[in-house]
Amino acid sequence: MWEYKNPVRILFGNGRFASLAALIAGRSYALVTYPDAPFQALSQKLIEAAGAPLLVIEDIAPNPDCRLLDGQAARFATLTAQPEVIVALGGGSVIDSAKVFAAAAGDFSKVRRFLETKEGEAALSAIPIIAVPTTAGTGSEVTCWATVWDEESGRKYSLARENLYPETAVVDPMLMLEKPYGLTLATGLDALSHSVESIWNVNANPVSARHAVASARAILADLPGLLRNLGDLDRRSRIAEASLNAGLAFSNTKTAIAHNLSYPITLGWGVQHGIACSFTLPTVLRSVAGLGGFRETALKQIFGDDLNKGADELTAFLGELGVGSKFTDHGVPDAACKTIIDEAFAGERGKNFVGTKENFLEAATRSGVISLSPA
Repeated sequence: MWEYKNPVRILFGNGRFASLAALIAGRSYALVTYPDAPFQALSQKLIEAAGAPLLVIEDIAPNPDCRLLDGQAARFATLTAQPEVIVALGGGSVIDSAKVFAAAAGDFSKVRRFLETKEGEAALSAIPIIAVPTTAGTGSEVTCWATVWDEESGRKYSLARENLYPETAVVDPMLMLEKPYGLTLATGLDALSHSVESIWNVNANPVSARHAVASARAILADLPGLLRNLGDLDRRSRIAEASLNAGLAFSNTKTAIAHNLSYPITLGWGVQHGIACSFTLPTVLRSVAGLGGFRETALKQIFGDDLNKGADELTAFLGELGVGSKFTDHGVPDAACKTIIDEAFAGERGKNFVGTKENFLEAATRSGVISLSPA
């Protein structure tokens, strides 16, 4: 038995940005975006079509941190009335921040209490969100959670609530044309990670697996070509659809072990999220060879009938993009790996993984990814 649910209305295609004013439909709104010139130009177009927002939050940082979110959320408290909708125009950090603001409604302490204690959920709000992603990677436009970082305590949280699904996702590949090489690479690999992480997952189902297969196959086929020609709108569109499919896949499963391994690597060594969660994928793939069932079928549809050979080819794929598959390639010393791995498998996302720590360690040491014994 299984079930699949995703309530987000999706508008996809070149020029879909022009739909925003009709989607706002005269409601009061807050705009969450970036301060950079391209976003200022898009914001002005939106204002001309839909009227001025009640509030603009544009100092969004990568990996939204509790300290910054606290001050940003407080700006909503200065309004005489809360907006009827929040428009999130930007990458995953913008959309995740918008979800935090939607839940906080001016008081981040309520969100922080819920993140830290899992108490006080009834006090949280749920302002509707229209998500307009400008990168192809996070899939946040079709999920009901937001990643929240607390750099001061070295922790990462996930704000997960059913009523934080955006009401509409507007995916316009033309908004992604200006993105540079490094961002295109990292976000593309993040989407690849989301797709396969949703397959080797205890929460996987046949529908999520179909989305994941479509996503991963497209990324493997088109990401290298896009990186060679960043202005290729056709490939931008295919990668945008692949990212969306990955979001539709892991919106039902959450992520698994590769993501849990990545969080301390991002916090401790500053490795960009999309890189940190992708470089272990070949090792994870080796560790689940022989899994069986629809999950193995899905993985074989992506990587071929021999998953160990597929892992070698995935290692080569990442290597050609400049992403090494060893922890030390990313500045993480072997001495730190055992603790990272132990904590990752003990954590919530680690428990989503259908494989075992023993098989992962064996695959990692056999392929030279780390110099640890499986014991």
